Amino acid sequence: MPDAPGRNCQKCPRLADYRHANREAHPDWHNSPVESAGPLGARLLIAGLAPGVRGANRTGRPFTGDFAGDLLYSTLLEFGFTRGVYRRTADDGVSFEDCRITNAVRCVPPGNKPTGAEIAACRPFLESEIASMANLSVILALGGIAHQAVLRTLGHKVSAYKFAHRAAHQLSPTLSMIDSYHCSRLNTNTGRLTEAMFHAVFVDIRARLAPAGAGAAP
Repeated sequence: MPDAPGRNCQKCPRLADYRHANREAHPDWHNSPVESAGPLGARLLIAGLAPGVRGANRTGRPFTGDFAGDLLYSTLLEFGFTRGVYRRTADDGVSFEDCRITNAVRCVPPGNKPTGAEIAACRPFLESEIASMANLSVILALGGIAHQAVLRTLGHKVSAYKFAHRAAHQLSPTLSMIDSYHCSRLNTNTGRLTEAMFHAVFVDIRARLAPAGAGAAP
């Protein structure tokens, strides 16, 4: 199993303080580092930025409970990467098919903006995550920060791989990374990312993983 931060991780004092404040204000929320979701045998890893305060920080599952999750999970269902009915809760019974979701930073940051030091402090967990996925073939980086975090985790120069929506980068003979604008409410409300644009990214992913299901492990 990959390494993961403990419930009371103190690597980032600012995030620990924010987590404690949220526990005081909302004792029924998750308010802890958010673990990845989906099988380690998956060929697709989706890397986001960090939990949303009212999303994964509240529910305990990546991208669950906020607008970004609405678009992501409907798309995953559309392209066969999940089964079930997404209901914005971690216990809705959704199962992951050949897909795993993680975040570059495991704890919710104030204002949804982690610092460079906080991203670096969480990097060993992303490194362990990637190393634990024996069948990993494609990483989907949601946003520029996730794109950079994946590159630094794998020892690549960020300047050698420019972030752009639907850009594909060959990181090794067996591993590629595809970029997408983050599926946040801000990006969709401003038209920077449409559902059609997001679906186009998954068309690209499916083409790289065809035939669907081959090589996946439970």
